Amino acid sequence: MDTHNTLLLFLGLGISGLAILAWKAPDALIRSLVWLLTHTIYRVRLVGGKNIPRQGGALLVCNHLSLADACFVIASTPRPIRFLIDKGMHQKWWVNPFARLSSAIPISADAGPRELIESLHAATDRLKAGELVCIFAEGQITRIGHLLPFRGGLTRIMKGVDAPILPVHLDQVWGSLFSYSGGRLYWKMPQCLPYPITVSVGAPLPASAEPFIVRQAVQELGADAWVNRKQDMTPLPRMFVRSARRHPFRMAMADAGSAPVNFINALARSIYLAGRLAPVWQGQEKVGILLPPSVPGALVNFAALLMGRVPVNLNYTLSEAAIASCIQQCDIKTVITSAAFLGKLNLHLPVKSVLLEEQAARPRLGERLAALLKALLYPAGLLQRSLGGARPAGMDDLVTIIFSSGSTGEPKGVMLSHYNISSNLDQFDQVFAFEKDERLLGILPFFHSFGFTGTIAAMANWGIGMVYHYNPTDSRTVGHLVQQHKVTFLLATPTFLQLYLRGCQPEQFGSLRFVMVGAEKLTDRIGTAFEEKFGIRPMEAYGCTELSPAAMVNTRFFRASGVCQAGCKRGTVGMPLPGMALRFVDPDTGAPRATGESGLMLVKGPNVMTGYLGNPGKTAEVIRDGWYSTGDIAAVDEDGFVTITDRLSRFSKIGGEMVPHLKIEERLHEIAATTEPTFAVTGVPDAKKGEKLMVLHTLAPATLNAVLERFASADLPNLWKPKPDQFIHLDKLPMLGTGKLDLRKVKEIAAAGSPASGE
Repeated sequence: MDTHNTLLLFLGLGISGLAILAWKAPDALIRSLVWLLTHTIYRVRLVGGKNIPRQGGALLVCNHLSLADACFVIASTPRPIRFLIDKGMHQKWWVNPFARLSSAIPISADAGPRELIESLHAATDRLKAGELVCIFAEGQITRIGHLLPFRGGLTRIMKGVDAPILPVHLDQVWGSLFSYSGGRLYWKMPQCLPYPITVSVGAPLPASAEPFIVRQAVQELGADAWVNRKQDMTPLPRMFVRSARRHPFRMAMADAGSAPVNFINALARSIYLAGRLAPVWQGQEKVGILLPPSVPGALVNFAALLMGRVPVNLNYTLSEAAIASCIQQCDIKTVITSAAFLGKLNLHLPVKSVLLEEQAARPRLGERLAALLKALLYPAGLLQRSLGGARPAGMDDLVTIIFSSGSTGEPKGVMLSHYNISSNLDQFDQVFAFEKDERLLGILPFFHSFGFTGTIAAMANWGIGMVYHYNPTDSRTVGHLVQQHKVTFLLATPTFLQLYLRGCQPEQFGSLRFVMVGAEKLTDRIGTAFEEKFGIRPMEAYGCTELSPAAMVNTRFFRASGVCQAGCKRGTVGMPLPGMALRFVDPDTGAPRATGESGLMLVKGPNVMTGYLGNPGKTAEVIRDGWYSTGDIAAVDEDGFVTITDRLSRFSKIGGEMVPHLKIEERLHEIAATTEPTFAVTGVPDAKKGEKLMVLHTLAPATLNAVLERFASADLPNLWKPKPDQFIHLDKLPMLGTGKLDLRKVKEIAAAGSPASGE
C-alpha cells in the first residue's frame, strides 16, 4: 500500500471514528475537542470547582468575553452543560453541529415574546430535570472590555425552580484570539500561547437572587482571580527595556524645552544617568526626586527604577515641614533636583540637594557609547545588575511611594508595588485599547499618583509617547504642545479644563480622541462648554492614591450594526475597571445598601495599595479583608455605573443630621452660573449644634447678595442653608498643585473667620 492510500485510510478511519463518537456519545466528542483546545491554545485553571454540585440542577451565570467561553465552562466540570446560545450564532454552519450535539438552547432578544418565553421555559425544564444550564447573562460578547449589565432572563429561568445559581467568572480571556480586544474578533496576532485562563466558580446563590446581585458576585470573583496573573507579569524596569527594544524609534517623551526623545534614546539616557547617580545613591533604598513633569524628571525616575531603587517624587506644593516629614519617613539622604526649579520654589530641604545639571554635565564619549551598547544588547537582568541592582525586582516589591496631598490631614506615604501599578495599567488598557500612535499629555506632577502611573509607568508598559509640561495652568503652552505632538489623550481636572476653555483654540485640540477628568466633580456646565468649543465631551473617572490610582472610568460607546454597548454615562464616574469589585454599605453599621442607595464605597482589586508607610494601624483601619474603604459616599445603578455623592469627611453633623458640603457647593455654583471654583463649603465646631457650615467664596458683595437671595428660596432643607454672616470672601480659593481644593486650608480659614456661636 503506498503512502497516499495509507493517509487516506487513516483519514477515513478518523472521520468514521468521530462520526461514531458523535452518534454514540456526543458529549464525549465535545469534551475531546474542548480538551484539545484547552491544552493547546489555552491553559485553563479552575478555582472553586467544588461549588459545582455533583448531581442536581444549577444555573451557571457567566461573563462573556469571547467566542470560546463555552469551552472554558465545559472544561470546568465533567458534567454535561446545556448552554443558552444566541440564535444567530446557533445557526452559523461552524457552530450549529456542536450546538445540536450539546442540546444547546437557541435564544434571541429580537424574537417575539412567545419564542423568547419558550427558550426560557426550555432552560427551566432542564434545571428541573437536574441538569446544569449556563447562561451568559450579558446577552452578548463585550466589545468595551467592561462587564456589561446582566439581563433579566435568568430571573425568568429560575421562576419556580428549586436550584442554586452559580456565579462563574472567566479571567484573562480578553485579548485572546476570539475576543473583541483591539476591535477585531478573529484576525489578530496571539499575545501569548497558550493563553492562561482562570475559571472561577463562586458559592451558590439562592434561586431568588436578582441579576444585579449575581453580577456583583461575578465581579468579586474577577477581583479574586486577578492574583493568578502575577506569575506572568513583568516589573516596570523590565517593561521599559522591552518597550524600548520593540519600538526603538517611536517617540517616547517630549516637553516644551526638549526635542522629542525616542525609546532607545530614552533608555540609553536613563542608563547614562544611572551611572552618574550611582555614587550619590550608594546604599540607599528610597531616593528623593524633586523635579517637575518633564523629560529630565522622567529619565531620573527610570534611572532609579533600573538601579533597583524606589523613586519618591516629593510634593513640592506642600509646606517645608510636610516635605521634611516625607523625607524623614522614607529615610531619604539626598534629593535630586535642578537649580532652576529649586530657585523657583524658594525651598530649603533638610537633606543634601544634588543638582541634576551638574550630575549630567559633560558626558564623555565612552559613557555615551557604553550606555547605548547596554541599551541595545544587554539582557534586562544583566543590565540592571551592571547598574548596581542587587537583585531583579519582584512584582511584590515597592515601585514607588506616593504621599497623599494632605488635603484633609498630614501626608501619608502610600506604598505601591510593581503588581499594583502593572495591574492598574492592564485594567486601564483593557477598556481603552490604546493604539500604537497614542500620545498622552503629562501635565500632572510625578508626585501625583496618576502623574506616576499614567505617564512614567504607562510609557514603559504600553510603549506610547508622553508629552510633559510642568505647569498645567499654562493653557497657551498646553495648547501648543497638544497640537505640535498630536496628543490623543488628555487627563486633567475640571479646574484645568476651564483654563483651556479660555486659553486654547479648537484646532489645537483637534487630535484629541479622549478627555478624562478626575480629582473633582465635572459639572454639566463645564462638560457642555468644553464639548461645544472643542467637539469632544470630557468624561469623568474616579481614583485615589491608594488605588494606584484608577478605579472607575467612563470609556467610549461601541456601536455597530445590531450592537450598542454603553461605556459611559453622564453624571457618573463610570464603571469599575476589570478586576475590581465594589460594595456600598451603611457608614455606621456596615449593612449593605441596595442598588441606587448611597453608602460608603468599599473597593477590592489588585491595585489596592500594600499599605501606608510605617503606619500599620492606619492601614488596618482602611483595608479589611482586602476591601479598601474609600471614604466616599456613592451609589451604583443597575447598569453598573457609579455616582459619587460626597466624601464622608465632607459632611457636617448639625443637630444630629448629616449635611453634605458638596451638594451645597453644587447648588451655589449653579445659582451663580459659574464654571469657576467660586465656593468652598466646610464645617467648624459649634457649641449649640455640634457643628455649623461656613462658605468661602470669591464673589463681589453685590453679586453675592444676588446669589443669596436666590439661594434662600432654593429647594434645600433650611439646615443646609448657611446664613449671610457664614460667608467669607477670599480673592482666590486655596488649591493644591493637583487642582483640588486644599480642604485643610479651607477649614483653617473658616475657623479663623467664623463668628462666635450664638451670634
